[in-house]
Amino acid sequence: MTEPIPQLLDAGRLLPWTSPEGKPCYLLASDGTGYVSRMADRIEAEQLASAAVLLEEAGQLLRTRTWTPGEIHLLAVDLAMSLTNVRRVAVSRGARLPAPAHETPDREDREREATRPT
Repeated sequence: MTEPIPQLLDAGRLLPWTSPEGKPCYLLASDGTGYVSRMADRIEAEQLASAAVLLEEAGQLLRTRTWTPGEIHLLAVDLAMSLTNVRRVAVSRGARLPAPAHETPDREDREREATRPT
């Protein structure tokens, strides 16, 4: 997967599919209610649901300990594709989150810093 372009993430929505050349696709200047936005929402939901099913299948296959090398290879290919899709959804949704109201560290950050070895 070609990495998303930060400037385009700021200007629009990273869509859950790529161009025929494998490049990221974006929806620019949308309020999130149009046809393409709704289609992207549906595809993202399907990708996330598919990932959940694949995780269940992977767990079942690995628990049996009777897999063949071909089954493990296919599982790895499917998991890699699913992870790519889920990452794209996360990047797209993360880019659409509002900026934090403030940049001051919260209590957990301060506690982590205080316990970090020097």
